Amino acid sequence: MSENNLEILENITDVKRKILSEINKVIIGQEKILDQFLIALFSNGHCLLEGVPGLAKTLLISSMAQVLNMKFNRIQFTPDLMPSDITGTDILAEDKTDGKRYFEYIKGPIFANIVLADEINRTPPKTQAALLQAMQEYQVTAGNSTYDLDMPFLVLATQNPIEQEGTYPLPEAQLDRFMFYMNIDYPSYEEEKQIVLLNSDTARSEIKSILSAVEIVNIQKAIQKIPVSDHVVDFAVKLVRSTRPQQPDAPDFVKKWVNWGAGPRASQYLVYAARTRAALDGRLTPSEEDVKQIAEIVLQHRIIVSFAAEAEGLTSREIVEKIIAILS
Repeated sequence: MSENNLEILENITDVKRKILSEINKVIIGQEKILDQFLIALFSNGHCLLEGVPGLAKTLLISSMAQVLNMKFNRIQFTPDLMPSDITGTDILAEDKTDGKRYFEYIKGPIFANIVLADEINRTPPKTQAALLQAMQEYQVTAGNSTYDLDMPFLVLATQNPIEQEGTYPLPEAQLDRFMFYMNIDYPSYEEEKQIVLLNSDTARSEIKSILSAVEIVNIQKAIQKIPVSDHVVDFAVKLVRSTRPQQPDAPDFVKKWVNWGAGPRASQYLVYAARTRAALDGRLTPSEEDVKQIAEIVLQHRIIVSFAAEAEGLTSREIVEKIIAILS
């Protein structure tokens, strides 16, 4: 590892402390979600968030963008949203010098560093696909031209778990493009009291920027160079393969409760995120414990439970916990 990368990694814990210090001026509690967000950011992975309305998801994400000095756009997904409303469109323009007409591309809200896709399951699959293509390829194609998205590029999509009527659930192949599935829960009693007393507008005006886009990309590159022990890679791969009921050595409860398990991308994400978690904790190599701690948010949306599991009220999260328990 180069000296420059080592210097970046040695300073990353201090950077994390400063980021959280600024965010805590606006956001009360949610330490676990903030940690997961930073892991996703520095792992260059997109996130799917689920939580009831009113839990400050938009405030959290926009405040984080402010602290990181990144361009932020929010897209409200509705049944009538078109793909061009996300990616942009060609409009007919006129050259003022010679009067000739030409098509000019007007960029859509996808051209930002952090994009909040609010209630992504409210819009039809064609529009969902436009966003998910950009997430995968970091490019937008319009007509015969292709436009690169600015880096870093992070999509945080939200889903409302309460009202499912008139929604378009994301298919498994599209869910797989999200590194993390994060659940935002209600605050504690004391946290809610502090939220009531906090003036968020005043607090947001006091937030200072900690990083630039270039510095974030440099941190991402440095983390990718962190070495990973063979036993940690082996543990991550065994964990993912244990979610597949088709594997002969899969646990019996997996064969009973799971229809489809996680694919190889989950193994990659487990190792990527374990690297980042270790770096943010001030360590230069990840351990099996890092893999265990992020396994739930990497795997729960990649496991399709069976009717037997649903009948017993079991969730994919609980199945992941059981798998970790027998591998530990």
